[in-house]
Order: sequence, then C-alpha cells, then structure tokens
Amino acid sequence: MEFSIATLLSHFTDDKLVAAKFLEKKLGCEDDENIEKLQIILDALERIGILVKERGKYRRVTENDLVEAKLRCSSKGFCFAIQDEEDADDIYVRETHLSNAWNGDRVLVRVIKEGTRRRSPEGEVKLILERANPSLLAQVKKDNENYKAIPLDDRLLFELLLKQNGNNLEQAVDHLVHVSVLRYPIGEHPPWGTVTRILGSDAEEAADTDIVCCKHDLPQSFAEAVEKAAEALPETFEPAELEKRVDLRQTFTFTFIEDEKRDHQPFIETAFTLEKTPDQHWQLGIHITDVSYYIAPDSVLDKAAKKRATTIYLGEKVLPMLPKGVTERCCLVPGKDGLTISVLMTLDKNGQMVAFEIQPTVIKVNEQLTYQQAQSLLGHLDEISSEQEPLVERLTQLFFTLSPLVKAQRLQRGGFELQLEPRSPYQDEGRLGVIIASSKVPVRSLLMELVILAGKSVADHLYALGIPSVYCTQPEPDWEELEDLLKLVDNLGIDIQLSSEEEIAAQDYYHLTQGFNQCSAVRVLNYLLKDTLKSAKYSSHSAPHFGLAYYDCYTHCVSPGQRYGDLLVQRMIKLLFSEGRDRRTKQSKTGVNLHSSSCHGNINWNVLPPAMQESLEEEFHLLVSHLNDREKLAEDAEKDLDGLKKAEKMKERTGEVFHGLITGVQSYGFFVEIEDLLVEGLVHVSSLKDDWYEYRARHGCLVGRKNRIAYRLGDEVEVQVKSVDYYRQQIDLVTVGGGSAARSDDWDDD
Repeated sequence: MEFSIATLLSHFTDDKLVAAKFLEKKLGCEDDENIEKLQIILDALERIGILVKERGKYRRVTENDLVEAKLRCSSKGFCFAIQDEEDADDIYVRETHLSNAWNGDRVLVRVIKEGTRRRSPEGEVKLILERANPSLLAQVKKDNENYKAIPLDDRLLFELLLKQNGNNLEQAVDHLVHVSVLRYPIGEHPPWGTVTRILGSDAEEAADTDIVCCKHDLPQSFAEAVEKAAEALPETFEPAELEKRVDLRQTFTFTFIEDEKRDHQPFIETAFTLEKTPDQHWQLGIHITDVSYYIAPDSVLDKAAKKRATTIYLGEKVLPMLPKGVTERCCLVPGKDGLTISVLMTLDKNGQMVAFEIQPTVIKVNEQLTYQQAQSLLGHLDEISSEQEPLVERLTQLFFTLSPLVKAQRLQRGGFELQLEPRSPYQDEGRLGVIIASSKVPVRSLLMELVILAGKSVADHLYALGIPSVYCTQPEPDWEELEDLLKLVDNLGIDIQLSSEEEIAAQDYYHLTQGFNQCSAVRVLNYLLKDTLKSAKYSSHSAPHFGLAYYDCYTHCVSPGQRYGDLLVQRMIKLLFSEGRDRRTKQSKTGVNLHSSSCHGNINWNVLPPAMQESLEEEFHLLVSHLNDREKLAEDAEKDLDGLKKAEKMKERTGEVFHGLITGVQSYGFFVEIEDLLVEGLVHVSSLKDDWYEYRARHGCLVGRKNRIAYRLGDEVEVQVKSVDYYRQQIDLVTVGGGSAARSDDWDDD
C-alpha cells in the first residue's frame, strides 16, 4: 500500500460523496489485495467517525474541534501539534495523549482544553494521518535474548524490537544501523523493525551521505520496472513530430554546464539563443528540454517522478528524480537534435519585456561550456579565434549588455541579492528563492537574471489565460526572524532605515545588503540574512514571491527533469496548445494567438473545456502539499549533509583557535559564527569561569557581575574548539579573548 491516510482523505473535498471505485483509481489500487486493504481502511475510518457512508459512497465528516497538524516533539517527552495555517496556535499534546504517534507524524488532533493568553490549547491525537519515520538511524543493543534499536534522534521516544530477517544481529550490536519499521506500535505492543544496513561502529565511522540518506529515508536507486521503462523509451523522436514544431536548428544555440563534478552525468535542460530583431530589440530564447514528450501522465516513470518530486544534491552524490535512461534522451548536447519548449522573449534597449511567445520547437546545440570557461572567454576577448567569434559575440551581448539591464529592472522594482558562494545546481533561484551573486563567477548570477524571466513569462501566460498551474511563491519574512539580526547590525554601527515597522519589503533587504558592504563581516551578515528568508513554496494559486520582488505571479519551468512541478507546468503549456480554444465559438472567423502574450486581455471565454479545467484545478490543489513536503525533505537533507561536513571539519580542528562574531545571545550562552568557515558554535555560560554572568535580554548580552566584561551581539571574540558532537552537528567553543566593556545601561532592569 503506497498511500497514507492523509493522501486518502485529501480526495474528500467540499462535503462531496466519493465512490470507492474513484479512490481505487486515484490511489493506484490495481490488484485485489490493495483493493481489499483500501476497503478495510474505509471501514475503519467510518467506524471512528472520520467518514460516513451514504448510498454506497463516502463523505468526510467535518468536526470543528478536530485540526490537522504535524507533531514536533522534544527529547524531554512533551510535544506540540503545529497547524498548517499560519499564525494558528500550536497545540500542546501530553505523552499520554499521543496515541503512539511519533515526532514528525501528521495527525488529527482533538482540542480538549482551550488555550488562554499565557497557555497553549491542549489536545489529544485522534488519528495518525501519515507516518514521518518509515525508517530511522539507531544503535543496536542486546537485552537478554532480544535485540533492540535505540533511535539516534532523541525526539523519537521509543525502542524497536528487531527481527532477524536474515541479518546477523550479533554483528550489529553497538553499531549504527539503518532500520526499516515493519510494524508501528499497536496499543501496548512495541514497534518492530529490521536492520537493512550496518553503517559503522558509530556516526563518525559511517559515510555522511549514507547517514543523510538513511536519516531522511531517501531512495538511492530506482525499482527495476522504472529502469526498464526508461530504457524502453525511443532513442530518437518520430519525424512527424517535426511538423508540429518550430524548427530553430539553424539558429546559433549554446548551453552551460556545472563546473562541479558529481557522480551523475550533467543533465543539460536549457539552451540559449540571442538575436537582434529588425527594430533593434533583443530576442532572447530560453529553450527547455521537452521531458513531457517522453513521460506520459500516470505511466510508471511519471509515478516514480511524482513520488520523488525533486532531484536531491548531496555534495558529489545525486539522487535524481528520473532514471538515467530518461535524462540521456532529454539532455541537450551539441550536434544532436533536441525537442524543446521555447520561451522567446523580446526585450527593448532598457531590458524591459516587450512581448513573448511560447512555442514547441526543435533545436540543435552548437556550443557547450562551463561557467568558468564563459568567464575566461569574456576576460580574454583579445585572444578569441575566428571559430569562437559567434559564441563570444553572444556571450558579450548576454552578460555585458542584456543581463545588467534586466538586473537593473529587478533592482528598480525592489529586488535584492545575497553575496555568497553559489550552491544551487539550478539555473534559476532554486529552493533558496533569491539570487546569489558570486564575485568568483559573476556570469552565473547574470544568467540567472535571464532564466528567471522565462519563469515569469510562463506564469504570466498561464495566469492570463486562466490555465491551471503550479506557481512558485515566497512569503515575506517574519519580524521575529529579523529582530536579532537588526540588533546585530545596529551594534556593528551599520545605519539602515527600514520602510516600515509593521511589514518587511524586499526593498528593506536590498538596503540591508548594501549596508553590509560597509562591514568587514559582510559574508557572515549575508549568511545570517539568508537564514531569515522563508522557503519558497508551490501553490495552485498565484501569489507574490518575496526574494524576486514579484508581486503577482511566478513559476519554475526550466528544470522539468529535476522538479516535478516544472514537468506539470510544461504539460500545461502543451495542453494549452493542443486543447485550448483560440476563439469564443467555432463560428468566429478570427481567433487569438495562444502562443503569444499578444492575446492577454483579449480572451473572455474558457480556454480549456470546463470539465478538464475543474479536474486539473482539483488535482493541482491536492498535489502542491506533496510537492512542498518533498522540497522541504530535500532542503533538510542538503542542509543536514552541509552540517555534517562542517562538524567533521571542526572535529579535525578541535583545540584550534578561530576569530568569530557573536551572532546570538541567550541566558545559557552565546553563539559565535567563525567567519572564515561560516561555522556556528556555542559558548556555554558554564564555560565562562572568570565571573558570574547575567543575561540582559533587552541589550542582547551577557554581563560579568565583577569584571564588567560583556559578550554582546556583534562583539568580536577569539574562540577555541572544545568538542564536537558529529551526529547532532553541535560545536562547543570556549572563549580565549574578546568581548567588550559593559556599558552603564547594561545594568538597567529588563
């Protein structure tokens, strides 16, 4: 059974009756065994009052005191149910009211005690909707004749009994292992698991990528059926396909590939053209490989891609969304005809969009180069050979003229960028939601300016024509997330005026980044500012994107082989061209051009058939939650690997002294960012042996009662690495110098 209760219940909307046959189809119950399991679940949900059966169909029962939430537990044993709705109260759940739910599980919670001004509402778990831990990392212990797995994550408050399952569990005792959950706890009966892999004697002995993959339950290979389906795809496309497309094979085309080496061959999904129009405008073409040509909806490959939803990058290791057989056929390589969806944008001399078209096309790549090679060519224009002239001419126009103009347009509408080393493998802004401007390879961020225009154009087109889509949005940051950084900035003497004390605008972040440039700790400040941004999310409705300063709509579309949301958008574009009505009635003599922005504002009819429109809107509404969950999982895994690598690096440097900046102060100690490495550690108050230190929250500092030494936000300190907890990525530091003299107002009462 591949679906969860949460997925099952998501198909019950607007108090509608739903047939079991409909659910069988939607949930992929294709054999008698899975159909029987589904019926058992439906009967159970009816028995506990979640569903009601009427005329052979099922309807969801709405209860006002039941809320859907995600459990967040602590190692101390108390848990909170975090509601999806923004600003909704967290619900306190006692350990006795968890009903065997674990940290991270999605649950239905019944509120049993209303909250007050000082106390959270209290609840009990009525139903576990989705388990968050199908597998986990653990240490094996032997208790008499029984083997037990003790989870490394101390928020998982249980032990699993282990079954042999062909493994020699004696060899696994006191080792770090990956455990698959065979059975979750039932009543008083404990959970059962089986060891799938012994990773090492402890976390430090195991490979960091193995730890991350096991911790987040990331698949490292595809099922045999998926691999076979990929290999069975045609090597070339049918000649008849060319008749349906605009032929751009004679237009000079170039691509860019990553400089970084990975264990997966580079998958080139976008190609570029740049030409001057007769009226001296620019025509920028961004050509996106047509993955939807090869991946049919609801096929084996489509289901595998939907389940993974995104490619995950773990250093040199890549966990792709699609198997190699697909990416080899879709990759845009020099000299090979490639099927693409092209966004052809006309921009004026100021870099403003004049018009655009979206066309199914066929292209042939002339040149392929890395970002470093592009940077080198532009830095040695006097050494260019005649063979390189067509490429270099376009690179010069692209990076010296057009991209700076587009960037100026973005800054004018309130956009900003962060000065950090680029980490995202995507050519658009990726998961971070903001442009990263690197001084080492500036061409990369300049290209990103143009790629983002393609996403904006596609979003504008689908929105203007009323076509269902998956939009990419980013909420504005919370004041609470920014307050400590603003105190730090103030303590560093950087004067920044924000536009409002109630709402944060992208323009404020621009002013912050400009102010950071006045300070020697510019890298640290940009790094901290990045952490105040909320993650970008998918939505079935248009909404603003904070990091790009778009206030209406935007979407991702340039990576259909790496992000399932992009593949859906590509399908919607092609559906528009195949099923869209370009006129109000068949009797109308003239229609609009559905490929062009010229049709915007000229359509007052339903472009897609109403039944198709309604079905797609419902499908996308259900799907965005899954896409967001998978993106969050990928983001957490990538951050986890980064944290492990930093912990490993600092473990090797235990005892060394570093220069750092105090970036956070609490009653239990202060956090120091080691500037050269962008690594954060904690100086615990108990390690400050020279005095008794008091916490002054209003001033963001710890103050020595006798020596009048203060450790406040923005102070520079010398710290020594005392110890490192590798798995928890916790770095303990001790001070060997720094701090500042206490001020008279530090002794004011908070």
